[in-house]
Amino acid sequence: MKDINIDKADLKLGNKEFYEKYGRNKTVSTHTLGCKVNQYETEAMEELFEKAGYEIVDFKDKADIYVVNTCTVTNVADKKSRQMLSKAEHTNENAIIVAVGCYAQIAKDKLENDKNIDLVIGSNNKNRIVELVEEYINEGNKINVVEDIGKTTRYENIFISKVNEKTRAYIKIQDGCNQFCSYCIIPYTRGRIRSREMSSVVDEVNTLARKGYHEIVLTGIHIASYGKDMANTSLIDLLIKLNTIKGILRIRLGSLEPNLITDEFVKQISALKKICPHFHLSLQSGCDETLKRMNRKYTTDQFFEKVNIIRKAYDNPSITTDIIVGFPGETDKEFNDTMDFVKKIGFSGIHVFKYSMRKGTPAAARKDQINPKIKTERSHILSSEEKRIRNDFLQKFINKDVVVLFEEETIIDGKKCYFGFTENYIKVKVINDNNIQNQQLKATIVKIENDYLVGSI
Repeated sequence: MKDINIDKADLKLGNKEFYEKYGRNKTVSTHTLGCKVNQYETEAMEELFEKAGYEIVDFKDKADIYVVNTCTVTNVADKKSRQMLSKAEHTNENAIIVAVGCYAQIAKDKLENDKNIDLVIGSNNKNRIVELVEEYINEGNKINVVEDIGKTTRYENIFISKVNEKTRAYIKIQDGCNQFCSYCIIPYTRGRIRSREMSSVVDEVNTLARKGYHEIVLTGIHIASYGKDMANTSLIDLLIKLNTIKGILRIRLGSLEPNLITDEFVKQISALKKICPHFHLSLQSGCDETLKRMNRKYTTDQFFEKVNIIRKAYDNPSITTDIIVGFPGETDKEFNDTMDFVKKIGFSGIHVFKYSMRKGTPAAARKDQINPKIKTERSHILSSEEKRIRNDFLQKFINKDVVVLFEEETIIDGKKCYFGFTENYIKVKVINDNNIQNQQLKATIVKIENDYLVGSI
């Protein structure tokens, strides 16, 4: 691509005229911060630009338009969002800079006053990204499209028909959250729960299946609430529909609230053979007093019961979780209670987070904040325990046969290797001369290497 400085005014030219003048299409560069939902939405926005005749280029390249899909889950995420917007402006001072997403939602006034930002689009209206950019191009006036997200009741329709990965596709099925955990800003930036029409989800999955994708991961801000804002629709109804789609071999669930897990729910999903036995249940703390301060709506005894329901229905299911250490008021005893509970559950993996104060949340207003050094120490202790229990889980599969969906080909020490994942989300490596990418095959596990299994087929 030619690196040519252009004036913003020339973006008003039609696609044909622009190409004739500059020898290239108008270019768009995107950058995503934060969660899988943001990644999905960025890919959907890229598709909208491509359909309108724009070319997507790498974020480090000089582009005509930069779109930064921002995150605000922590103060660090805010800082990174500002840094990436600034980086775009420094890469090409003549470019159009678009701030979109959660940080744009909550910092709309600050971004409105930033002379380097041309468009501010909140948590909704991502499906209008091309229309809004072209409105700015034609009129030249700064655009700020940030709704009162707390009053938004419609799910924003946004779709993908291709993804960057070659095997697995993430599918957004809902937005918003009604939980209001005391540490979390998301309900204020994403609004209340809004579910996507089941027919829309099914259509998208059918499209991806026809293009050769074999695994889908259902994602959203709070997927356990899917259908609660709709008549006669629930998450299990959607799963039953998706389970029938030809070409889809696996359906993986994103992060779940523990209270979704009941005997009836697990009985229903265990009868659906494409549902993967991998459950990410957000714990956050293994201490009841801490959970209460977090406004989490379960106890450790209830969580333990949910895990047992899953383990009765599946052989060696993978149960992973998130845990926050150093939450305001967390005493040594409370942290030790969490450590004891982690050992009791025997997770297959833990994402460990140090509590990060988020302005605007009840937890940030508390006076009993924990010293950063103590947070770091507790994080190291829990991370060490995570490595031990992860190894214990992996040991169960030595000399066992597992089914692997292979995704990635690479060369290691001159040998062709393939990496893939088991149904319960364990990474597996095999050495094989044949092309087995995007194939689901049985492998016999021979050893543990780093944080994955090594097998033969």
